[in-house]
Amino acid sequence: MAARPPADVLLVVTGAPFASDMLTTVLRLVDELLRRGRSVLVWACGYTTMLTQTALGGHKPRDLDDWAARHPSTAAVVSGLLAEYAALFSWEVCTYCAQDRGAGPHVPGVRLRAPSRIGTNVAAARTTIYIGGA
Repeated sequence: MAARPPADVLLVVTGAPFASDMLTTVLRLVDELLRRGRSVLVWACGYTTMLTQTALGGHKPRDLDDWAARHPSTAAVVSGLLAEYAALFSWEVCTYCAQDRGAGPHVPGVRLRAPSRIGTNVAAARTTIYIGGA
């Protein structure tokens, strides 16, 4: 497998993904960057490593306000983006953070990486954006 060129944008995402609008911001930013033809790498660290677990299935639990509504899970959203933008998009999960939280297995296309890999990703990316908790 040929090495992927450095990403135009590296998004380092950490913290509790549902404690704020962080996750929505990340997914909207990724979607817009990909639509504009930019290559994007997401580095998921901390509790964000749990967003791509296969156990999440394809849909979120039912909405009590709208019982008939079906909304995709984060794993399904990421899977869709990986399929649609295979040449431009990567999602990497910090192995140690995932193991510490019991996160896994992950949807196809999500790569587990050693924490030491983050330095290489930052050095190679044209732009790095950190989103999340301290």
